[in-house]
Amino acid sequence: MKIPFFNRLYVRIWLAVVLTVLLLTLAFGWLWRTQAERIRSERLAEQPAREMIVRDASGQVLGQASARPVRVPGQGLEFEVRMPDGKTLSIQMPPRGRMAPDGAMAGPHAPMGGPPRWFDTNVQRNPGILLWMFGVIALAVALGSYPVVRRLTQRLEGLRRSVERWGAGDLRARVAVQGHDEVAFLGRRFNVAADRVEALVQSHKSLLANASHELRSPLARIRMGIELMHSAPSAALTAELARNITELDTLIDEILLASRLDAAQHSAGVDLGSTEAIDTIAMAAEECARLSVPLHCEAHALPLHGVPRLLRRLMRNLLENANRYGASEVQMVLRAGAAGSAVEIEVCDRGPGVPEAERERIFEPFYRSSHASERDGGVGLGLALVRSIAQSHGGSVQCLGRPGGGACFVVRLADQPA
Repeated sequence: MKIPFFNRLYVRIWLAVVLTVLLLTLAFGWLWRTQAERIRSERLAEQPAREMIVRDASGQVLGQASARPVRVPGQGLEFEVRMPDGKTLSIQMPPRGRMAPDGAMAGPHAPMGGPPRWFDTNVQRNPGILLWMFGVIALAVALGSYPVVRRLTQRLEGLRRSVERWGAGDLRARVAVQGHDEVAFLGRRFNVAADRVEALVQSHKSLLANASHELRSPLARIRMGIELMHSAPSAALTAELARNITELDTLIDEILLASRLDAAQHSAGVDLGSTEAIDTIAMAAEECARLSVPLHCEAHALPLHGVPRLLRRLMRNLLENANRYGASEVQMVLRAGAAGSAVEIEVCDRGPGVPEAERERIFEPFYRSSHASERDGGVGLGLALVRSIAQSHGGSVQCLGRPGGGACFVVRLADQPA
């Protein structure tokens, strides 16, 4: 998942710092200007009143008054002179330019090459002003950066708490995801990993619980047969013991294979067998001949790369399941797959069918359909293995109803490069 540029954490922190610096610059400029105006006003207030005389061109005095200068921001100094007729004149003196180091006139503000004279004089007279300004700047930095830092640390603390709960054994602990930056991405990936681990642990728990239950039945029958066995056991009793031992051996083999397939789905490095070029039609013909099931091919050749042992088990489980629950009119159809799959295998029967509500659940380990019983045989791992094998070959399996009654299992397999 690619995080948008402006949602990346370092970009947001950098923009927050830039904005904070900009605000600090504006605040410091405003403080500087305010302080300068205040100092100028104080200096003017300390000056004694000056005698102002207004004369005309002939030198005659038109008016005079003792006045203190008043500073008008941006316009300079202003004096008020009262005339003999009672009117008041305002005499204004624009700001004076200052001399630059090269002798040229600078602007009406600070001289080039250093801070204004009022600043030096005021700092010398009251050193606490500089400390006060830096204090304001530090406060502004703290106030501007705290929300960003606190929001980040709160989310990291939430992630830490969830990881600690999950590590302590609460596999249902999840992170509350907020935002779209790296921290949110990390939270989402943790939740995905936690879901997978929880599903894997629950699957193993279910496998162990159901396996222990299924193992008891043939073991109990074997124990009972041994107890009933006399010096010359009957042929029927011997055949029953042999059947139970075969069922037990098959169950253990399927449990081990299911565990390996499940481990291969959740982690790399599990060896399921070498991938080879397979003649799908020849393999299907062998399995159909073993159970006397008709085979229909809609193509002359259906090459496929996969693990031969697993694909043979897939076909055998489908055919045995169809024979177990719907022995009449069982058939297998092979055809070229549609887009995204190389081969399509379809096994249909005329049994009782599978209710629509159970068509997904029958692929769960040890699940038995509502119309199935232990007398039918099987332990509920056959179809679960079919799905796991199909998924390990990049495919899928689906249970459908058959027109006229029965069920159809459709497996789509993708070609696996060697």
